[in-house]
Amino acid sequence: QVQLVESGGGLVQAGGSLRLSCAASGRTFSRYAMGWFRQAPGKEREFVAAISGGGTITTYTEPVKGRFTNSRDNAKNTVYLQMNSLKPEDTAVYYCAFGVYYSGSQKAHEYDYWGQGTQVTVSS
Repeated sequence: QVQLVESGGGLVQAGGSLRLSCAASGRTFSRYAMGWFRQAPGKEREFVAAISGGGTITTYTEPVKGRFTNSRDNAKNTVYLQMNSLKPEDTAVYYCAFGVYYSGSQKAHEYDYWGQGTQVTVSS
């Protein structure tokens, strides 16, 4: 069983920054990819970013490339999502997810544990 605890969401003005954190416990953290997904009101959950178990490979959805940075500290069993130049369209509940494999994936079904979600609201 894996537990994921997210933190760092909040309200920010457009152009501002937030850093999300997700602390994991219950499994050897460095062996598995971690992903970030988000869900805006009335929309389906969508992939945001993923990072491989060792932290050397990251992938991003196109709308966040160059603005978001996904990183991990395996000594602390924690993954981070640094979000800069935030836009109103980034407003959503953000979820971290624990991967089934070492390599990251954009597919939600390749993650088997999910955090509780943290709200990010960007005002214009």
